[in-house]
Amino acid sequence: MHDPVNNPAHYTEHPSGVECITISECYGFNLGNTIKYIWRADLKHDDAIEDLKKAAWYLQREIQRRTK
Repeated sequence: MHDPVNNPAHYTEHPSGVECITISECYGFNLGNTIKYIWRADLKHDDAIEDLKKAAWYLQREIQRRTK
């Protein structure tokens, strides 16, 4: 059954068979989101560049947080 809220297809389509949240929950918010956007960039049906830009935004935010 298609469930776009709890189990969107791009959450479980990674070739590793691992769901992204399993990995990203091991990190803080910014790094977890960085991983999430990189992980799913080519699995979603829209523009991967947008997800890569989001990943870069979260990574930059983490760098800024750590250098303050």
